[in-house]
Amino acid sequence: MTPPLDPNDRYGTDVLATDWRTPKNGRAVEIDADLGLVVEEVTTDWCGEIVKVERDLGTLTLEDRRNKRRTFPLGPGFLLEGRPVVLVAPTRKGPVAPTRTASGSVAVQGVKARVARASRIFVEGRHDAELVEKVWGDDLRIEGVVVEYLEGIDDLGELLRDFGPGPERRVGVLVDHLVPGSKESRIAASVRKSAVGQHVLIVGHPFIDIWAAVKPERLGKKAWPQIPRTIEWKHGVCQSFGWPHRDQADIARAWKHILGGVRGFQDLDPTLLGRVEELIDFVTAEGR
Repeated sequence: MTPPLDPNDRYGTDVLATDWRTPKNGRAVEIDADLGLVVEEVTTDWCGEIVKVERDLGTLTLEDRRNKRRTFPLGPGFLLEGRPVVLVAPTRKGPVAPTRTASGSVAVQGVKARVARASRIFVEGRHDAELVEKVWGDDLRIEGVVVEYLEGIDDLGELLRDFGPGPERRVGVLVDHLVPGSKESRIAASVRKSAVGQHVLIVGHPFIDIWAAVKPERLGKKAWPQIPRTIEWKHGVCQSFGWPHRDQADIARAWKHILGGVRGFQDLDPTLLGRVEELIDFVTAEGR
């Protein structure tokens, strides 16, 4: 039973006897941002159902009762049934052992990787190498093929002279934006005419960047945007899609998100598939 108030107590109860710092709605608790959960974003009063969570971008999308959507960063600043919450990306389930590799080949369990061949596949950049590894990595390890990235092909001729291609030391090169009249096409033509040209295969795709070789549907988009030449392409893509694009760290997160949407060969444009398979065949052919 609560004791009666002392009429002579001018200051009432001791405020320090309780946790006076506790917010009136309670402290925020961390919960998974599960699809279908209805929450309110406190700074905008936007209330809606969670319809998408982009783990790699650190964002979630809310759809209100008028079917309008808005994207917010994961983290604090949300209310669930009037209580403050910190929304985090849901925990991923463990992977199931595949029966096929990402490239569509039959998965062979327990087979050791072959000792690396002298032959190599060169690609232009880190993102190209990561995409090739994700889709063809299992096949390349069994075949003993190493993929290296060049950070551009301006110095390809000099690199090949140092590498020394030959009958048992072939080089396959995957080039971005290999279209007639481009800088890349002129470099490729020069290599073909060189003394090592017969031991080097240069193929390319028409995309301005390897990002665009991923089918946009895997990202929930109808098409890759048209970016003016005055804007750096990747920055422009992120801006057009409503993704964070302030610095290189945002660009890196965007690529991680794109790569995360690739499950296998079916998520890539057929133009790229044919070119990579062609390079693998070239560098693994025996005695030709």
